[in-house]
Amino acid sequence: MDFTIKTMADYAAEGKSPEVLFWVGCAGSFDDRAKKITKAFCKILNKIGVEFAVLGQEESCTGDPAKRAGNEFVFQMMALTNIEILNAYDVKKIVTACPHCFNTLKNEYPSLGGNFEVLHHTQFLKDLMNEGRLKIEGGSFKGKKITFHDPCYLGRANDEYEAPRMLLEKLDAELVEMKRCKTNGLCCGAGGAQMFKEPEKGNKDINIERTEEALSFEPKVIATGCPFCNTMMTDGVKHYNKNTEVEVKDIVELLAEAEDL
Repeated sequence: MDFTIKTMADYAAEGKSPEVLFWVGCAGSFDDRAKKITKAFCKILNKIGVEFAVLGQEESCTGDPAKRAGNEFVFQMMALTNIEILNAYDVKKIVTACPHCFNTLKNEYPSLGGNFEVLHHTQFLKDLMNEGRLKIEGGSFKGKKITFHDPCYLGRANDEYEAPRMLLEKLDAELVEMKRCKTNGLCCGAGGAQMFKEPEKGNKDINIERTEEALSFEPKVIATGCPFCNTMMTDGVKHYNKNTEVEVKDIVELLAEAEDL
């Protein structure tokens, strides 16, 4: 990228603090596909002049997979380490592109001493749009059929359905809803640490079931707001050999594309 992203340590050395801390998450840091989502989000924030920082080497996993897999001890160890670092920098506001990190930081950390305002990247961008700082024009997506897959930890766990849809509507695309959407949404199959193991025996993998539903509307794009959903839906699209016809993209990638970033 043609700009430098500062760390919290850089800001602390200058005696300043950023507007928001961007919690990148494990997928956004290490998964090659999810790194593109991280870059797209950073490009948008940089373009509109949002002062943001990352923890860099000081960030570690929120502990979500450990907790969901039942290892509360490991979760608390990881969480307490993170909380200590965040509190040392006096962090007030956190944004993340991963609903798993979002849910854990927002709902699991307060009882361990980590009280922060935590936003999913779609909520943060919606706020910036409402403030007039972010302007979206969806030229390249005009009339394209897009369907949105609700991430469980954004939708049903935290009751946020409008922010991603508001952003997608600004792209002037044709937004089509799947039968199972919003409060009735279906998991992509990666939740509860299932991402890291093979599925149990059964008739059909969950991500195949979900992708089938999305493809029935013949969309050009399946939009997601979660790196895990992105992986599962991409695998589903490949399963049906539709990867040359249908793209699976995070909402911020679509916004960055619309802005030619």
